[in-house]
Amino acid sequence: MSAVFSLAPELARDCIELTDWPLCKVLLMNDSQYPWFILVPREADLKESIDLSEQQQIVLMQESAKLSHLLKQVFNPDKLNIAALGNMVPQLHIHHIARFKTDPAWPAPVWGRYPARPYSDQQIAKLKQHF
Repeated sequence: MSAVFSLAPELARDCIELTDWPLCKVLLMNDSQYPWFILVPREADLKESIDLSEQQQIVLMQESAKLSHLLKQVFNPDKLNIAALGNMVPQLHIHHIARFKTDPAWPAPVWGRYPARPYSDQQIAKLKQHF
């Protein structure tokens, strides 16, 4: 019997589920200080992008590019930060963060810099319109 996909508990706790694309679940980190989105391939037991099939790797790159274009269009950031670190959460997930020279953590990483400021229901509804 094959394993079933489930979202890592840390991601489920810290993120808002926006939608599902063909391969990935699209999440929003619940910190309104940064437009911070995460792609999580909906396949069980993945730690690295090389654990995906070749075709899935292509789809992951396409979905990452789609999200990146969306972030540039909607937020017009100074820089896009895209990373798959997985030191704290081993499940394969790709961070996409729109960064601004005016954001509270600039130019440092956003992780753990300041306490999260959760999104309001209205802010979440507005963001969901883009997905």
